[in-house]
Amino acid sequence: MSEIPKLAMTRRLFVIAAPLGLAGCASTGDSPIGPSLSAAFGGTYGELEDNGVVIPAIDTSDIDPRFLRQTVDYSGRQPAGSIIIDTPNRNVYFVRPDRKAVRYGCGVGRAGWEFKGSGFIGRTAVWPRWSPTPNMLAAMPERYGPVRGGMAGGIDNPLGARALYLYRDGQESNYRIHGTNEPETIGSAVSSGCIRMFNHDVIDLHKRVVGGARVIVIQSGSVMSA
Repeated sequence: MSEIPKLAMTRRLFVIAAPLGLAGCASTGDSPIGPSLSAAFGGTYGELEDNGVVIPAIDTSDIDPRFLRQTVDYSGRQPAGSIIIDTPNRNVYFVRPDRKAVRYGCGVGRAGWEFKGSGFIGRTAVWPRWSPTPNMLAAMPERYGPVRGGMAGGIDNPLGARALYLYRDGQESNYRIHGTNEPETIGSAVSSGCIRMFNHDVIDLHKRVVGGARVIVIQSGSVMSA
């Protein structure tokens, strides 16, 4: 059961989901969303062309609905424009001015567990460049050696379509929200990266965020206390 019971689906989406017993609290992988709810998300996750890169459509039929983008009620204390990352429940929230929030699913990489508290978005990147870390090169030189000098942005790039870099105390941290070329990992804990989102979703979040946006990272507890 979700630990954030006060965050509920909008009425329109709830009406669709209720007959399936999917009012936002199904556990990961336990409840496929079914054809009617899948159709409701079809336009959201269809094939998308972005800056000359074609992003494949995502099959939402087997994805838990709490990891699909939707509008939920929000009665917490963070102002509009804030981002809340609920690490244990694998969700990212963008707070809107009408006391609602856009909720997205995410995957949490190893670096995603290392930050707690608040920061702000200091910079963003469209189809960002990526370079393997020294540890990655040492562990798997045959895999990462060819891209030692970095990989240009594109559909095969591990950072996906966008990256939003978190700063603290005026300096860039190693924490970022980014897209992924492995959509099947959304909703799970993964071995690398920080907070990864569907490319469709990180593009949507990037459109909403302004520079300096406040970010709250929750490693335990409730979104409603943030």
